[in-house]
Amino acid sequence: MGLFDRIFQKAKEPSEEPIIRFGRYSDSYKEDENYEAWNAAIEAFTEGNFLDSYRHFFQYLRDEDEDNVRFTEENGKLHFEFFQGSKRIWGEANALKFKAEAKIAHTEDFSVRFLRRLLEQNFGLKYSRFALDEDNNICIVFDTYTLDGSPYKLYYALKELAVNADKQDDLLLDEFETLLDAVEDKHIRPVEEAEKEVKYHFIIRKIEDLLQAIDQSPLSPSEYPGAISYLLLSLTYKLDYLIKPEGYMMEALERIHRKYFAKDDLNNVEKNEYLQEEFKKLLGRSKEDYFRELYFTTATFGITSPENHNRVANFIQMELRNMDWYYENSYLQIATAIPNYIVGYSMFNYAVPKPDRQLFRLYYRITESRFFQELGFQGAYYNETTKQFDRRAIRRAIDDIRLKNADQYPHFRPVLGQLNYDNLATFSRSFLEMIQDLDLSRRIG
Repeated sequence: MGLFDRIFQKAKEPSEEPIIRFGRYSDSYKEDENYEAWNAAIEAFTEGNFLDSYRHFFQYLRDEDEDNVRFTEENGKLHFEFFQGSKRIWGEANALKFKAEAKIAHTEDFSVRFLRRLLEQNFGLKYSRFALDEDNNICIVFDTYTLDGSPYKLYYALKELAVNADKQDDLLLDEFETLLDAVEDKHIRPVEEAEKEVKYHFIIRKIEDLLQAIDQSPLSPSEYPGAISYLLLSLTYKLDYLIKPEGYMMEALERIHRKYFAKDDLNNVEKNEYLQEEFKKLLGRSKEDYFRELYFTTATFGITSPENHNRVANFIQMELRNMDWYYENSYLQIATAIPNYIVGYSMFNYAVPKPDRQLFRLYYRITESRFFQELGFQGAYYNETTKQFDRRAIRRAIDDIRLKNADQYPHFRPVLGQLNYDNLATFSRSFLEMIQDLDLSRRIG
């Protein structure tokens, strides 16, 4: 190929990448049309036009990409259904009442064990309740008179119902598999076997590497519990984001997070030991157990809370300081775990602004390039064997994120010169410092 051919050749079309979802769904990234529908729902409810209000309310909840909400109106009744993970929630509303319901599981054996569990769960619910229907299905139900059914109340009530329905079906079926049968899960889309294999082996490999790193750490777990905590928590959030598990594993990762940050009588050393035991339990599960919990789902409500970029930047600045001692003393694995923790914690707990979210995903794409390649993604941003970065590909990916957000974030200009490619630890730190320094003020008007 000649010089002019190289200059004027057409840019290659990007290869089609596999459609794989990562991380937790958030309903914080809505379009202007959704917010207009919300305002219309509030106005209609204030004027007493309840069915009109509910129609706008479901338009607000609808995510076109997810195709998560459907509703029809007939003979003065609004019929609706929406999806949250493995569960379908359905119901109806008229001028007087609003009711929503989701089926959790079917049973023919009313065991005291799981009935007690459901009764205990009811004490923690504010709007909805677990119940049994006439067909022996365990359900979760919410109802209200329309006079007391404002869009604000509906949002929090349906979120409580949907999130608990999605979580409890997997947990109950896993614990009481001989007593309960799955119901209404036909909308779940299976994950390809090849993807399941890659994710399963990634889980096992990462947990084994973690436990070995702790066992062989030159730092005493009792004298440096913070170092061990970073290793444990960084993997917790990484598995949650990259694997996107359901059921038992999702609950185990959430339990690890809750236990570590719980204000109880355990010190950090004891908490680290608890977390290690949880990972050992995950390691002991069968491949079939994991395969059952890997599937595509549709969601309507997010469980992460919205946060602005300043909160993200402050968190990065606060935590990155803790890298210094480990890096200066050549504990590079622990030093690298700290930016991993920052990215994972942010994605686990927050719905961050879109540019932050996309850059955090790129961070994982770079630092776990082998995993992404095994899933079928093209290109290796970082080679684990040679320890080399593809600088051009990284710069191109960041610039692509900038272009996609240019309309809403006109001052979003990542400074690529900040990136340090000396090793994985310095790159990880510099990448987060680049994010920390971003101006994500949005366009007005």
